[in-house]
Amino acid sequence: MSMPKDVDEYISIHKAAVSQNPECGNSHYNLAVGYVGQRRLEDAERELHAALECSPNLAEAYVLLGGICLSRGDLEGCLAFNRKAVHVRPGFSEGYGNIGFVELQRGNVDEAIKNFERATIFNFRYVQAFANLGNAYLMKGMVDEAIAANQKAITLAPDFAPAYNNLTIAFLEKGDYAQAVDHYDKAVALGFDVAPPIRQEIEDHRAKLK
Repeated sequence: MSMPKDVDEYISIHKAAVSQNPECGNSHYNLAVGYVGQRRLEDAERELHAALECSPNLAEAYVLLGGICLSRGDLEGCLAFNRKAVHVRPGFSEGYGNIGFVELQRGNVDEAIKNFERATIFNFRYVQAFANLGNAYLMKGMVDEAIAANQKAITLAPDFAPAYNNLTIAFLEKGDYAQAVDHYDKAVALGFDVAPPIRQEIEDHRAKLK
């Protein structure tokens, strides 16, 4: 089958697939992905619930439902759906990464760390989870662990700006100002909007390093 040329064609293809086989959970899920692409979230939710009726262990459907909740600011709903995702598929790294993200937003740093660590164990190439884990370690004052996690992220994705920002903060904490300035420059070059207080601190140290 040729690739659909746009979202409308993608939706049309998967609507036909659902019509031909309404008991196929993957078809409902694929259609929901198209609806999300058009921000037709109620239609997407309907198809995701249909997908789960057909395939109760379709963890991706729970994660996408969680993402819809998050887009509405519903952290509790997002958390609940991602917990269901890892319940039906215990090694599903994306679910653990999303749980970690929500727990971090809720201020539950220990829970966030536990789930980010699980995410990176189940998927050792999960860049966002390594960076988020590094951020959570920083919040706990675990600076060396934060540096290691963020260095892993940029090893996997050398252009991942949030990890350079995290490393900037971590090296400031360690008093290694040359490293902090270097990582700050990389974050900025990659388009990251560094917080003004960090930016000012970096420029103060840059002047002293000259």
